[in-house]
Amino acid sequence: MSESVSENKLVSIAYTIRDRRGEIVEHSDLPISYVHGLSVSPLFPQIESALEGLHEGESAEVSLTCDQAFGPHDPGLTFTDDLENTPEELRFVGAELDAENDKGEAMHFRVIQISDGRITIDGNHPLAGQDITIIVRVTEVRDVTPQDITAHAKQHIH
Repeated sequence: MSESVSENKLVSIAYTIRDRRGEIVEHSDLPISYVHGLSVSPLFPQIESALEGLHEGESAEVSLTCDQAFGPHDPGLTFTDDLENTPEELRFVGAELDAENDKGEAMHFRVIQISDGRITIDGNHPLAGQDITIIVRVTEVRDVTPQDITAHAKQHIH
């Protein structure tokens, strides 16, 4: 039998995220790898716990409230301005830009609406305010190498 997910194993996963209606909102068959049990995990803690002990090919399903996942939608991260004040390359719904807040922290924004000469951008995660279910499938489990630990120490998926 293959190795099981445990501390200091390199684990590769594929995942599907569903909203509360069961509709798929994100899916990846392209494996994402992480070092299981590393103090800086790229996964939600509930996902990492659910993966513990699983083998290659096995899956876990975890439901998370918005507070456990991407947090509530923060209206303070949504801004509306005149379209003329926006660079032309950002004048379409779905455009993305990175900026810094007044504390110097990196923020990611998306254009979510353009109407009546106004543009609205949102700095919330697209799934903020939503309860979600994540189905995670283990695609590989192997011993970790020192290079894996170095490469994954700063990784952050969620």
